[in-house]
Amino acid sequence: MLDQRRHQRIRFGILPRVKIGYGGAIGDGAIENLSLSGLMLRTDMPLEVARNIGCEFRIFDSQVIDVPATVVSRIGDLFGVRFQTGPINQILIDDAIQAALASGNASILSVHELAGRKIMRIAGGLGNSLRNDFMHALTRVGVDEIDVDAVTAVDQAGLALCLVANARHGVKIGAQSACFAEAWAAALAVPGERK
Repeated sequence: MLDQRRHQRIRFGILPRVKIGYGGAIGDGAIENLSLSGLMLRTDMPLEVARNIGCEFRIFDSQVIDVPATVVSRIGDLFGVRFQTGPINQILIDDAIQAALASGNASILSVHELAGRKIMRIAGGLGNSLRNDFMHALTRVGVDEIDVDAVTAVDQAGLALCLVANARHGVKIGAQSACFAEAWAAALAVPGERK
């Protein structure tokens, strides 16, 4: 899980909706994750790999993003699509991603190796939407430290993940944003929790 992707994928606590144009039909779906180069969507439309589709979506309060794409993968009702985008759409997508991360409505989790240590970095919201990626990194990849300096919002589920990492797996909580540090201190102060 050491992150080697060209563009990082962001995940959402609340899945944004996407309108899909395909073969003369219009349908809808939910965005599972998003990057500058494409997205993973869930839909009941009968999309086919290697076929072009149209995608129209908003990421929370962003402007409408209308971009052509190619279906590149499928697992059941989950489809990977690669954008066929120009510079304007790239700017709109990047602005939408940055705003969603800043508001805590989206998250990025990545694992990097630094001086022989595996560092998990989390940006944006730290909550239950990261549970699967977090636990995979923790138990399968192995993590020495968690960098939460770019966390903009944290909830109880996010704190619980960090408590498990720290108490059960000996993972150090490294650099911390102000909002995380405040929530972490409060979590550690709760009677019965690890001090």
